[in-house]
Amino acid sequence: MHPPFFPFAGLALAVALGCALAVPLRAEEVGRVGVDWTGNDIVIDAFADPKVQGVTCHVAYFDRSVIDRLKQGNWFEDPSNGAISCERTGPVVLGDIARGPKGESVFSERRSLIFKSLRVTRIYDERAQTLIYLTHAAELVEGSAKMSISTVPLYDGSEVR
Repeated sequence: MHPPFFPFAGLALAVALGCALAVPLRAEEVGRVGVDWTGNDIVIDAFADPKVQGVTCHVAYFDRSVIDRLKQGNWFEDPSNGAISCERTGPVVLGDIARGPKGESVFSERRSLIFKSLRVTRIYDERAQTLIYLTHAAELVEGSAKMSISTVPLYDGSEVR
């Protein structure tokens, strides 16, 4: 007897392998705040922009507890909500960054087993001399309107290289 055919099994396997093989930017956890008695937390991670020296971003997101996972019945998924703040933490040196309106991904963290992630995209507004950092959820099926934005101006009188 043959196993049942799942039309999207190949796609799911390819996505899972792609996620496993990708080398994500690692963030450092710098804060964790308990929000209720069940053990749910808000986690704050810090990461330096890999292509822009002198910029550090802090991303906050919700981390569900085991009790909350049992109560909600969804073991493999965390909420997509996230907040971001990016600041100059030294002299800014722009590397080889994407300069188009779509920007480029600088950070990604999975929020479910396979199909959802919290991402940070950097967009360079050359005319305004500003870096824009957008945190948003990337979901395979319905997408998400949950987002947060932070900007780093590059025109404060110091020269950007």
